Amino acid sequence: MSSDTLTAILFLIVVAITIGITFWASRQTRGAADYYAGGRSFSGFQNGMAISGDYMSAASFLGISGAIALYGYDGFLYSIGFLVAWLVALLLVAELLRNSGRYTMADQLAYRMKQRPVRTAAATSTVVVSIFYLLAQMVGAGALVALLLGASSDAAKNLTIAVVGLLMIFYVTVGGMKGTTWVQIVKAVLLMGGTILITILVLAEFNFNISDLLGSAAANTGKGDAFLQPGLRYGVDTTSKIDFLSLGLALVLGTAGLPHILIRFYTVPTARHARQSVLWAIGLIGAFYLMTLALGFGAAALLDTGPESKVATSAGNLASPLLAEEVGGGAGSTGGSILLALIGAVAFATILAVVAGLTLTSASSVAHDLYATVFKRGAASERDEVRVAKIAAFVIGGVAIALAIPAQSLNIAFLVALAFAVAASANLPSLIYNLFWRRFNTRGAVWAIYGGLIICVGLVFFSPVVSGTPTAMFPDHDWQWFPLSNPGIISIPAGFLLGWLGTVTSREPDTAERYTELEVRALTGAGAEQAVQH
Repeated sequence: MSSDTLTAILFLIVVAITIGITFWASRQTRGAADYYAGGRSFSGFQNGMAISGDYMSAASFLGISGAIALYGYDGFLYSIGFLVAWLVALLLVAELLRNSGRYTMADQLAYRMKQRPVRTAAATSTVVVSIFYLLAQMVGAGALVALLLGASSDAAKNLTIAVVGLLMIFYVTVGGMKGTTWVQIVKAVLLMGGTILITILVLAEFNFNISDLLGSAAANTGKGDAFLQPGLRYGVDTTSKIDFLSLGLALVLGTAGLPHILIRFYTVPTARHARQSVLWAIGLIGAFYLMTLALGFGAAALLDTGPESKVATSAGNLASPLLAEEVGGGAGSTGGSILLALIGAVAFATILAVVAGLTLTSASSVAHDLYATVFKRGAASERDEVRVAKIAAFVIGGVAIALAIPAQSLNIAFLVALAFAVAASANLPSLIYNLFWRRFNTRGAVWAIYGGLIICVGLVFFSPVVSGTPTAMFPDHDWQWFPLSNPGIISIPAGFLLGWLGTVTSREPDTAERYTELEVRALTGAGAEQAVQH
């Protein structure tokens, strides 16, 4: 049996399992709490698995191992950034957000402020971050599936994107948060299992001697000791050093502001479970990113990573699948075909789980924040709210499909990094100020969110990522003047500055009493359920 056939069969098995889970979950989804937060019925371990399933996207699984295979030490810095980011989420956000919110990020922000402007701003930021992330996942799905199935035509890629879009709409509208969470748990199990298997097989090639693995990688790439030291990608000149610092800031601070990660804290019954969720997630994600060392350096040691190789021409995205084929016995072997199909199916499950979480987050924010609070002023019934969320999922899914098909030539890493940068620039300042600054008010929140969002997206539009370079989105045009690929080093401080400036220039009545109530709920969880319904 060919690897293409095996891959197709495993893809169908993964889809069948997730569809079955979704139908099962739909029978247990009865109200808004079930649809948005899974009835707050998940344990810390289950939610930790789901968080890791939500967080370890195709960019993590395929992109990081590819970056290590191509750039060695500098590629592994991505793993460090993604993992360290969880300490920020654990120490500053997880428990406090679970105690003081209900369904969305805006619940926590709007408690002591004017509901309509804050919820509108938060919903706008949520949808923008989610759309960028969705585009990255769906474009990646089109490229990956087409390559693994040997169908490189535009029609095949377009069909794959459409199928992924329809599946994510199905998961969200039918299964809600319960269905989406269980899909993410299954994906986490598949991803960890597949990664552990490939890691063991790679280490076995070098008799479990990591020194031999690193030495072979350095020698095979032809870069020698430089492959194991900083400087192949970053640190070449002053601009690249600043660019790396900017990227690091976005990665480390962006996680604590990603809407699809934040809403996962609402699916557990208590703050203790929220803390346990993050601890389990740190353990699982940490183990996974450590294994990316074996995957990345294993690909560098065992595969051709030269300028014309499949690894290099795919920007590293095919390093893990090709490595699986190699350690399974090589191209054309039964073992190689099975492992290639397995890793391809795991990558597909990864994409399905992440896009479902992103779509649910956006749909929840549109229904709960915009429809129920801004348009209906709190008078919408739970039934109507859930109905609007399902309609929003169709619309957002349709928009994502429509944008992803013509966006297949765009840089996926750029879209993911931009999502992190927007989250860190717009969402994090407002969340941190709201939790820890008594004077923070409506104008500060609105200025922080819109200001961080506009500055971040604006700087990227005028960066070399969009125009003026051979790898830009529009290589034949040149309107760049901002030299960095990631705007985090400018836009994140700007978000915090605008939040402060908006607050100190506002004459809004003092909200200190309301802050005291929020502080008590954030620290103890007392009365949080009733508070957010005001």
